[in-house]
This record gives sequence, structure tokens and C-alpha cells, in this order.
Amino acid sequence: MRIGFVGAGRMGRPMVERLVAGGHAVRAVGRSADARTALAEIGAQPAATVAEAAVDAEVFVVCVFTDDQVREVCLGGSLLETLPRGAVVVVHTTGNPGTAAEIATAATAYGVAVVDAPVSGGPHNIAAGQLTVFLGGDTAAVDRARGALSAYADPVLHVGPLGAGQRVKLVNNALFAAQIGLVAEAVRLGGQLGLEEAALLAALPHASSSGRALQSVAGAGAVAAFRTAVGEFLSKDVAVARNLAADLGGDLGLLDAAIDAGLPVDNPN
Repeated sequence: MRIGFVGAGRMGRPMVERLVAGGHAVRAVGRSADARTALAEIGAQPAATVAEAAVDAEVFVVCVFTDDQVREVCLGGSLLETLPRGAVVVVHTTGNPGTAAEIATAATAYGVAVVDAPVSGGPHNIAAGQLTVFLGGDTAAVDRARGALSAYADPVLHVGPLGAGQRVKLVNNALFAAQIGLVAEAVRLGGQLGLEEAALLAALPHASSSGRALQSVAGAGAVAAFRTAVGEFLSKDVAVARNLAADLGGDLGLLDAAIDAGLPVDNPN
């Protein structure tokens, strides 16, 4: 399969590596000469621009950080005009479901489909081919996207129409942030009971209270260390979840207080 790619950073680079290893022809954007050299070294064809990476691509993967960057890539240049009719744009970036809808509306005029495909996991999951992907979009577009995603993701879950992937991911991250908050409160309680944080975190993953959040915090060695590692990403996504819920007349309910205990203390949301 011919694949275009933008965002070959911490998450994107191992995706490109898996795609190349899976036999796909990958043309990936490198903004600098050094970045393009690094892409060539892992077997991708380096491209200087998004349009160059999009030429003849059957699937174009967007793996940038923010909604604004997604709009810049997809709507601010020549991506949609360059992609061939029948191509699928895969948006991995976690953000507002409205962003994918906006891009899909623009893409219709060019015969290009869009799926939102936020992910759960990290570079080690990608390297193992075990990244979780929540796909939103029509069945035909999702099926075409699977041909690329299966190189680095399993499971690839079709969770509903366009935008549903983002909604599932936002719920997931709100819940995860709340669970971190509960771990932080448990550590605070342990301190009141005279327990050392390191000893408590070493013990609890072996007990009935264990879960992904607790294991992740324990792996980092301390609540503060884990907050530092994931705070930027979670804070961004929780802010989107809160705003989306408010726009729809809802709220995060009991999750809110736990999230505030789990996110970095300087988080403004």
C-alpha cells in the first residue's frame, strides 16, 4: 500500500518503521534535512512537504499533537487537492470530534474519505504491533484504513461513525486521569498512615486495587514523576473532554474532582 505520513516523532516514527517493515511504500514528511535523512535510514521515502508526501497515497496518516496542527496539515495547504480520489486520511491526533467533521466536509469535494483514529498506548506498543486504535468513520473508509493500521495496531476497533473514535478516546483519557487522581489520593492517605510512597507503590500493584493507572504510576516510581511524564498530554485531552461535554449540555460528574487530584498542580483546567 502507498502511504503518506506526517508527524514522524515520538509516536509517529515507530509507526513508520512498522509500516516499512510490513512492506508498505511510505513517503513521510521531514521538515529538516536531518529529519529527512533519519526517515531514509528507516526505509521511508522522505518528503519536504505534505503535498509531496501525499502524491499517489492510498492512505495518508496524520500524527501531530493538536487540533490546530491537524487543521494546518489538512486544510491549510494542498493535501486534499493532491491526494488521489478514493484516498483515506487517518487522523491519529486526539482532539475535538468537530475537527474531523470539518476536514471530512472539505474532503468530500475531492473524493477523499476521513477517519478519526485516536490511539491508546505508547511507542513500545507500536513497536510490538499492539497499539489500540479507536476508529470513527463509515465502514468502507475504515476497511481501507485497516490495511495500513494493522501494521502497528491491534486491536483496531471500529466504534461508530466519524467522530466516535475521538469521543471514546476522550472518555478513556478522562477516566485515566481520574484514576491517577485516585492513586494520588491513596498515596496521600498512605502518608498520613506513616507509609513511604515508594513502598506503597511497590506493594499495591500486587493487590486487588491494581489497574493500569496504578501500575503506570508505580512504574514511574512516584505520583509526581508520572504527572510530569503524561501531564501535558492528559491536560490537553481532559480540557477537550470538558469543553465537549459542556457544549453538549453535560459534565464530567464525579470524574472532575478525581481528575483535579491527578493532573499537574499548575494545570489551569
